[in-house]
This record gives sequence, structure tokens and C-alpha cells, in this order.
Amino acid sequence: MGGERGTFEHGADFGIFGRGPRIEDAFRAAAEAMFALTTDLAKVSPREKIAFEFDEDDLEFAFVRWLNLLLSHAADRGLALGRFELERDGDHWKGTAWGEPWHDGLERGTGVKGATLTMLSVKQEGGAWDARCVVDV
Repeated sequence: MGGERGTFEHGADFGIFGRGPRIEDAFRAAAEAMFALTTDLAKVSPREKIAFEFDEDDLEFAFVRWLNLLLSHAADRGLALGRFELERDGDHWKGTAWGEPWHDGLERGTGVKGATLTMLSVKQEGGAWDARCVVDV
């Protein structure tokens, strides 16, 4: 799968990015960057699985929707997420994530409220995909 992830400061919020050879890899890496703000991903056990599907033809909107659906499902179930997969078939996307309920052994970091359209960009450069946006904290 491969991918590179990271964050950048943006005023009171954070920017996140993901890069990878496929668009799905870039989106997955960005999800890791976003959830790494909330806790140490290496300490999150894949005990529970969430899965969802959505349709979106615009790549930038698909990116924000992917991130916000992950946040919504995690909040609804009280989960810290640490592992992510995404498949794409045209405009149809299938997302999967694994995590565990929050507990004392997981240190809470920065709370992420949602992915925004600020500095939103999804593009392919030099054979690699880059997906980035600012997340509201």
C-alpha cells in the first residue's frame, strides 16, 4: 500500500496530507495523519471494524467526505481508529477502519472536529497522489 503522511500548522487548526502511488493510498495516509493527532496510532488495537460506502465523483469532495465519515463513525461508536483501507470503483468508494474503544491506556491528543474545504487539494504529480486539507480542531 505505501504512503506518506504528515501535518502542517494552519492558524489554530492543523493541515493534514497524505501521499501515495494510488489515490486510495493518499487518502488512507491522510486519514492516518488526521487520527495521529488524536492518539498514538501504534497503540490502537484493531479490535472493532467499521465499514461504509459512499458515492462521489469529485475527488476533492470524496477526500473530505472520507475523512468526515471516519470521524463521524468513530465518534458514534466511541472508537480510537488506527488502521484504514479504501477501495474505489469509479465514483463508488468503500471505506474500512479498525480501532478500539477509548480507554485509559490511550492518551488523548488533539480532538479533531472535522475536515474542511480550506486548502483542499487532491492532485497527481510525478506519478504520485497528494491529498491535503485543513482539519478543524
